[in-house]
Amino acid sequence: MEIRKSNPEDINQIMSCIDTARQLMRESGNLIQWTNGYPSRDLMLESIENGFNFLIFEDDEVVATFDFIIGADPNYAVIENGAWLNDEKYGVIHRLASNGKAKGVAKFCFEWCFSQFPNIRIDTHETNIPMQKVLEKLGYEKCGIIYVADGTPRLAFQKI
Repeated sequence: MEIRKSNPEDINQIMSCIDTARQLMRESGNLIQWTNGYPSRDLMLESIENGFNFLIFEDDEVVATFDFIIGADPNYAVIENGAWLNDEKYGVIHRLASNGKAKGVAKFCFEWCFSQFPNIRIDTHETNIPMQKVLEKLGYEKCGIIYVADGTPRLAFQKI
């Protein structure tokens, strides 16, 4: 697998990955996350313009997309029922979405991000059990609960 930054011409492939990932969430019992059109095409185009969005390729085909941002995430300023592992500068992974055509995409993504910046924070919905299992398997520690912009809680993880 390979990773490169996305560009606006990639938006249809990005949205296809997001649609497939949303469907996979529903099939695994996660009926709450990524609803009401989130993440939107406009949000993903903004992420591309900001240089945060990446694509994962296998055999020259896009198999996944994700955002990787180095710097403070306002949603992580307050954590309940726990604490972050440190207060150092960190990277954040958001909106990992696979089209389901390749195995090991999450592991590849998380290991690549950690190799870029070895202090990573990430959050996921409590019903996203597959994501929680991957995070724990890769050594991410559950740190507590954060709240995203719409006020809903997410399980917060960190790896240093």
